[in-house]
Amino acid sequence: MRALYKSAAAPGLELVERPEPQIGPEDVKIRVLRTGICGTDLHIQRWDDWAASAVAAPLIPGHEFYGEVVEVGDLVHDVEVGDLVSGEGHIVCGTCRNCRAGRRQMCIRTKGVGVQRDGAFAEFLVLPATNVWVHHSTIEPEVGALFDPLGNAVHTALAFPVVGEDVLVTGCGPIGLMAIAVARHVGARFIVGTDVSANRLELAKGMGADYTVDVSSHDIHEAQRALGMREGFDVGFEMSGAPTALPRMIENMNHGGRIAMLGLPAERIAIDWGIVVTHMLTLKGIYGREMFETWNAMGAMLQTSQTLHDAVASIVSDRFPARDWEQGFAAAASAGGGKVILDWTEV
Repeated sequence: MRALYKSAAAPGLELVERPEPQIGPEDVKIRVLRTGICGTDLHIQRWDDWAASAVAAPLIPGHEFYGEVVEVGDLVHDVEVGDLVSGEGHIVCGTCRNCRAGRRQMCIRTKGVGVQRDGAFAEFLVLPATNVWVHHSTIEPEVGALFDPLGNAVHTALAFPVVGEDVLVTGCGPIGLMAIAVARHVGARFIVGTDVSANRLELAKGMGADYTVDVSSHDIHEAQRALGMREGFDVGFEMSGAPTALPRMIENMNHGGRIAMLGLPAERIAIDWGIVVTHMLTLKGIYGREMFETWNAMGAMLQTSQTLHDAVASIVSDRFPARDWEQGFAAAASAGGGKVILDWTEV
């Protein structure tokens, strides 16, 4: 099969021939149709300090995908040949305390698809059947390829009740944009998005943001004044990882406000913990998706809301044949746009 391959612990990827993966009795083999390019994949291509510390090369990267089941193991049930699927990219041990308690997203021995084991930038992928998500309703292939990052957005947006609440979203990259759409879908009152990219702020308005702030030149308090808010934001989604984002968010929260943090900081962040204590703020870390409550929630929302489906589909800004993967990676690295999709029917 054709696959994007990192042959050694060094910068770069190659489109090469690799052996097709073989299934075990509890596995599913998937013909990959579409993949999304994630920031993690860019780190792996560049082979930066994070990649060198976390990734097991040689490796086929990629974890955002949509495909068709072509083979199932003898012990597999509920997944059939011909099913159109996406997949949970965290392979869990099944025996640690959290796994046994049904909190698989908190497994202490998680292995990442496309990070510690071969991933989806290939014509075929093998996953445990328990990680396969079957799409029982019609969705666009590009939307199916976004179920992994959409799950991050849904996990963040549903971390706290948002019905009737005022929501601040710092960071309007693809996941932040989808979180805005989800918050709008479930009934937030005012939603404010912040970024430093004019293009992404415009996209945020299309997702349902009532107001946007370019934090390179404006203050978030301006949004509160413009919307007639008097007591600060009730819920915050910190999606950027920027060192200034969380402190600014904390300054703009109402007493008792709740913050869900998905963005991974690239450096230490100085926080006024006195405000956190005296304003009784709640900060919650978000990683990946709940297995599989998040998947159920996003599947149901997309099935019942064409508006939300179309909003997620609009996140895709570029599509490339898999053979043109270098152009795809360059587009994904340029920032300021939406998601980039590779089409593995054209390899």
